[in-house]
Amino acid sequence: MITRRVLTAIGLLALAPYPGLARAAGGGPRLAPPEPMDLDRLKDLARTLRDRPYAPPPEAPASAALDALTYGPLQEIRYPPGHALFADSPYPVTFFHLGNFFRHPVKVYALEGGQAREVLYAHDLFTYPPGNPAKDVPDGAGFAGFRFQKAPAGQPGDDGDWLAFLGASYFRAAGDGAQYGASARGIAIDTAPGPGKTEEFPVFTRFYVSPASDGAVTVLALLEGRSLTGAYRFVARKEPHVVIDVACTVYMREAVERFGMAPLTSMLWYSEGMSRFLASDWRPEVHDSDGLLMQTGSGELIWRPLNNPPRLSVSAFADRSPKGFGLLQRDRAYETYIDDGFEENRPDIWVEPQGDWGRGSVQLVEIPTHQETDDNIVALWVPDDAPKAGSDRSFAYRLRWTVAEPVATDLARCVATRATKAAWLADADRRPGRANLVRQFVLEFEGAALSGLDPEKATVALTLSRGSVEEVGATWAPYGKPSPWRVFLKVYAEGPDPVEMRLQLRSGDRLLSETWAYQYYPQAPGTVL
Repeated sequence: MITRRVLTAIGLLALAPYPGLARAAGGGPRLAPPEPMDLDRLKDLARTLRDRPYAPPPEAPASAALDALTYGPLQEIRYPPGHALFADSPYPVTFFHLGNFFRHPVKVYALEGGQAREVLYAHDLFTYPPGNPAKDVPDGAGFAGFRFQKAPAGQPGDDGDWLAFLGASYFRAAGDGAQYGASARGIAIDTAPGPGKTEEFPVFTRFYVSPASDGAVTVLALLEGRSLTGAYRFVARKEPHVVIDVACTVYMREAVERFGMAPLTSMLWYSEGMSRFLASDWRPEVHDSDGLLMQTGSGELIWRPLNNPPRLSVSAFADRSPKGFGLLQRDRAYETYIDDGFEENRPDIWVEPQGDWGRGSVQLVEIPTHQETDDNIVALWVPDDAPKAGSDRSFAYRLRWTVAEPVATDLARCVATRATKAAWLADADRRPGRANLVRQFVLEFEGAALSGLDPEKATVALTLSRGSVEEVGATWAPYGKPSPWRVFLKVYAEGPDPVEMRLQLRSGDRLLSETWAYQYYPQAPGTVL
């Protein structure tokens, strides 16, 4: 299980002192002597490492201080803005401290003019409250990761960051709502593997960071894993919302079961749908994302509300040359969450492939969880022609981190998926051919395409993979407005296998809505995860 707070940060051993060190401008960290570096050199390095036997990045030396740096003490540690790398840049760089769950230091280099200088850890770069165990971490321990600040020291926003790289190949950005939420990864290998296998987490072991130029920051990163290596370039802009252009080449040591491109990771404990019956919490909903949106190569928009399923679930949506996919927080009302974490401001992450990605599938992995600290949702593109051992694969995509819908359309969107608790039918309602377990779904749609139309005259086009459906129809929602519409349906199905449902609203030959796709597990009353 991937956890939100307990990520595995991978890196290299702590560094020994170098001769001829220089202090970075503005009182920042010391820098090692320069060495040439650019994307082509990084690709050469990745290719060379691919052809060598894999050696896992070692941990920092064991110490009681690192053991004691659990989540709480680690959150107390500060990296003062005045010690930032590129302190005079519009977006200075500060660093994350190692800890109990971040024991693998990464190498970070300042990259300017084709020359890279390694940034060296020093104990006095951080500040610690009295009694914090980090005071006993020795010099040379290394950094867990880094982040870009919103402003230089002394300017408004200097204590906040907008882009962070921390843990394995994870990175995340703040959206328009100045909130972190879902994360992206460089690659996903064998996510939700078959029996006897485990997921592989390749890691960024080196970063080459350049100061902001023309409003953008650039990061080169070296990826290392058991089955592959890779060279990555990230070009990120903060305004009007965070946009990150990702280009990479990966070099395969061995073939893998599931090669996941542009993976996204998020959390859903429960929403307004049926998963809320399985939660024991005072808040109405708890999630960083509530649905997967896809725009297929043919232009179809598919909305798949997320589940907290009773067991591991993998859904695949076959496509060719997809236009985009992403994890969205579609519900933006504070009243939905009533939480001081302000989940209504969590950013969407939208993937826009650059170039033709060919045939494959958007895959959604949903992992059952009993708590909000687990990242239990993964979305990724899996190509049909996965790269073979000894080969390489280059691909590029754009990531948008926003609170606005990523695709402009007049089609109605599904803004709520609600359900009753499953119920056994009374004896008088049972008849041959009808399952004895029933659940009613109530969907809400809103959008310009519904304007001026009568929902009771619309066609609700619905298909089920199994089971049966009755009492299907659309009507007005009781809000005094022509939109949204409510769609009612009752599904009769039993047994452990999920029911795959797809629904569209139509008026004659005219499509009115995106495609609502849902996976329903017929849970008997009283069943818990």
